[in-house]
Amino acid sequence: MTLQMKIDPTEIAVSPAPSRHWPLGLDGEAVIESLLQADGSLELVARAGSVTIGRAGLRAPEGDGPGFLAIRQPDASHPGDVHIIAILVEAAFQLFPPMSALHLPDVASRPGLLALSAQVAANQETGTSAVRIAREHFYQLPLLWHRPEGLRAFPEIRSVIGPQDRLPPLRPPQPTGTFYRRWIPELGTTLSMRAIDRRRDLKLFHGWMNQPRVAFFWELAQSEAELDRYLADQETDPHIFGVIGSLGDEPSGYFEFYWAKEDRLGPFYDAEDYDRGWHGLIGNSRHLGRARTGTWFRSVTHCLFLDEPRTRRVVGEPRASHQKMLSYCAQTAYDKVKEFDFPHKRAALVCCQRERFFREVTL
Repeated sequence: MTLQMKIDPTEIAVSPAPSRHWPLGLDGEAVIESLLQADGSLELVARAGSVTIGRAGLRAPEGDGPGFLAIRQPDASHPGDVHIIAILVEAAFQLFPPMSALHLPDVASRPGLLALSAQVAANQETGTSAVRIAREHFYQLPLLWHRPEGLRAFPEIRSVIGPQDRLPPLRPPQPTGTFYRRWIPELGTTLSMRAIDRRRDLKLFHGWMNQPRVAFFWELAQSEAELDRYLADQETDPHIFGVIGSLGDEPSGYFEFYWAKEDRLGPFYDAEDYDRGWHGLIGNSRHLGRARTGTWFRSVTHCLFLDEPRTRRVVGEPRASHQKMLSYCAQTAYDKVKEFDFPHKRAALVCCQRERFFREVTL
């Protein structure tokens, strides 16, 4: 769903294709419709089934200024209103990708907004105030895309399990089931991630790893029995776990999320306790292509930053000669720090800083 930034008020009101949201904090499907009004503004309507659960008026930004979102339903008077309001806020940011901030007038200090913003914009002329929600802050909040029970920020208890020269803090358990899900407007579908289940996913995993284009990089063209042992070993390793990523209901690729300090990458740079890293492949040939791959880069990085609020950096170690992979990194706010030698490859250390990612990357 796309709309031009400049709207002609004389146009007949239309309803673009709805933007579908599956916020993990709500049961069922929430659908957003944007209705063009005669004055050029938009009316956003959120529905769960046949029930209207949220409504707001949206006025487009002028130049590089903020957009304006007038919340009509719910009224933000209860802390439980935050998820519905977050759905409306995300819809506004999706409709206007260049927009860096939203102002919500006349609702400052209401309980349903306290978790969405730490900023208030005052109008000196009118004496009124508005809640200011910055895009770069909003997308760091795990209200819509990352399941609440996945946020297991453990205390900093030092573990004795791990490399003896790089002992980590105690790590949370590996997730089970779906832990990240987000509507992707440019693809018109939902992207989701769930922990791999070797009892359920072994055949799929085996097929992907034995594709020649995958085997060239992963070097895991092995039998089902050998790959079952590979996944079983992961289950006993607190520093890494496997993920199946899907577009719609169709599996798309496999990813490995790891804590970089205990990983083979750890000795090659000054690793912090909460640095995260990942490897990935697109196993479904129907999902190849630059647009989808770029979406996975952004979404995986987003997910890792949401998973642990103390993670300041997401790192990686692609082959130094893999120019296509490095180009995706550059487009997703990863800096190439240096090249170094693993026993099996010449690698590039790439690093994505939290602040830069949320400031520069449009989700």
